[in-house]
Amino acid sequence: MVERIIAAARTSFAHNGWAGTTMRAIAREVDVDPALVHYYFASKEDLLDAATMPPAEWLEVISRTSSVPARGRGEAMVRNLIWSWNQPAIRDALSSILMTAAHEPRTREKLKAFLTASLLPAIADRIEGEERILRASLTASQVVGVVMMRWVWEIEPLASLPEDELVALVAPTIQRYLTGRLG
Repeated sequence: MVERIIAAARTSFAHNGWAGTTMRAIAREVDVDPALVHYYFASKEDLLDAATMPPAEWLEVISRTSSVPARGRGEAMVRNLIWSWNQPAIRDALSSILMTAAHEPRTREKLKAFLTASLLPAIADRIEGEERILRASLTASQVVGVVMMRWVWEIEPLASLPEDELVALVAPTIQRYLTGRLG
């Protein structure tokens, strides 16, 4: 039941924003009494936090990617990105987080904290030199751009590009950000 409530909340926050989402509307969506939603989530803030929590399975993929040797990490990142967004539960959660963060300050701050405290250091972990965080930031910008264009906004031709072609086109850019010459 909790997962159904969270799934409905993800959709509502992503499409209706904070102001347009109510606990009562979430209850209607999952066909339960509003008291049940309040039983699991004491407040709308608690529900938003649960709805915008990155899936554990995706966090594991991120962790595995950071252990790939630096020279092959660009390709590994793109392949893990494709795998992640091909998993319906992960795709729905991540898409909802990105869409909600676009207009919800609390989620934007949570995403910013996650990126700066966890994701960027994980990317930078095995990169040498003073430019580690810059390289990680450039890498993340490329990844987020691909995610938004391909999976969130579904812009052609990127949205339907065969997966191996996507890897061949994007991985070298990510690899350059990770280990190549900047500037």
